[in-house]
Amino acid sequence: MTKPRSLIAALPAPQQKRAAASNFPSLITLDSSCWLEYFMDSERAPLYAPAVAKTEQLIVPLITVYEVYKKLRRELSDAIAREAIGLMRQGELVEADLTITLAAAAHTELAMADSLIYATARQHLAVVWTQDAHFEKLPGVKFFRKTPAH
Repeated sequence: MTKPRSLIAALPAPQQKRAAASNFPSLITLDSSCWLEYFMDSERAPLYAPAVAKTEQLIVPLITVYEVYKKLRRELSDAIAREAIGLMRQGELVEADLTITLAAAAHTELAMADSLIYATARQHLAVVWTQDAHFEKLPGVKFFRKTPAH
């Protein structure tokens, strides 16, 4: 399968090499909820393990680092939170620059953190993996429906 050159050329330089060498478009951005399921070893952790294992294909918005670190530190420990961030740092950490920030602001249907995650993924042509229903109908999203509690 040939990779669309125009899409690869639109990526920032570090992602161009990864996209050209991978099954493009396979860059992934995990929503904070997915990271938390994985790090807290929930019953849903195996859903997200394949993405976590592909560190060379991960686009990691810094806002997810903030959300994951804060929750793990509060609910588990600082040591566990730091270990988790160490794994997240193996992906490509992306700051919210002006372009991402303005694109995020245009997504009025999403809360601030979610819009920054989504805009970061879209700018890097990554697929957002999420279990948050407000992402479900957006393009470029792999949605994992939560089953209702019985």
